[in-house]
Amino acid sequence: MSGYAAAKCVWRLGRRIPAAEDIEKGETMNRTHKKLDLSHVQTLIDLAVKEDFGRGDPTSEITTPPDVRGKADIVTREEIIVCGMEVVREVLKRYDKRMRLRVLIADGERANVTDRLGVIEGPLRSILSSERVVLNFLQRLCGISTMTRKFVNAVKGTGAKIYDTRKTMPGWRYLEKYAVRCGGGYNHRMSLADAVMFKDNHVAELGSYLKPRLKKMVAEARRRKGVKFVVVEVDHVDNQLDRVLTIPGVDVILLDNMGQWQLKHAVEMRNAMCGKRPLLEASGGVTLNNVLAIARCGVDRIAVGAITHSAAAVDIGIDRPE
Repeated sequence: MSGYAAAKCVWRLGRRIPAAEDIEKGETMNRTHKKLDLSHVQTLIDLAVKEDFGRGDPTSEITTPPDVRGKADIVTREEIIVCGMEVVREVLKRYDKRMRLRVLIADGERANVTDRLGVIEGPLRSILSSERVVLNFLQRLCGISTMTRKFVNAVKGTGAKIYDTRKTMPGWRYLEKYAVRCGGGYNHRMSLADAVMFKDNHVAELGSYLKPRLKKMVAEARRRKGVKFVVVEVDHVDNQLDRVLTIPGVDVILLDNMGQWQLKHAVEMRNAMCGKRPLLEASGGVTLNNVLAIARCGVDRIAVGAITHSAAAVDIGIDRPE
């Protein structure tokens, strides 16, 4: 029995936690967008409404009588992947429970230029007051879902999956990761508690003791309650990856800031030593210009911080019918 085969048997005898193949089936659930749980975003919505509407809206109060009802269309001015319609509905409730939203294009669906995403009906004064906060949420979330879809489409047919990171706006993580799923991407850990990731700063001092010490740390990680998967980062292929591949219990190996030659070498080494597990994830400096080339190296996952931290807000407006 080879060293890797023996290690694999040890892993199988350990306490069962979701392994790499389970991550893509259960944890991410991007195919169904993993239905948005609005209880996670109530505080954020309250904060947004309070900072904009906390002291009222004298302009709308002066110009619009309270008993006048109206209607407004939510219209996109560019091609987008829709995300955030249920958040809009929740925002409207904060301003006036009489307002209603009729969704025309659901989250995760494509919308073309001038398409109506939804129709808001209710007291006109409340519609006018809520416009900015509604658009702030919608433009940001649609920007992330649209950016994610561009990366997903770029690697289509390669077998590589696009993953997000924890590089999110404070307080917005739950929503931004939902937007990634709407765009067809996958979620990495939601918080530090979801997974153990031994990155370069964690193992920098292990040196020649990397394998024995890391082996003990991985074993402890798999015993930790609530840990969904274990990741190890490597900086070099020939004097790190070969050792990490023999450690049982590692679900994903992170290949950070590696060039395409190194990525191909890592894939070849993993395939020769282990087959298709653990999964290999490329990260660092990923753009729309190079993501296809990275995917063609044979990695299983590509982590892209840009889909959250650099996604531009899309152009959406709220228009009153003539």
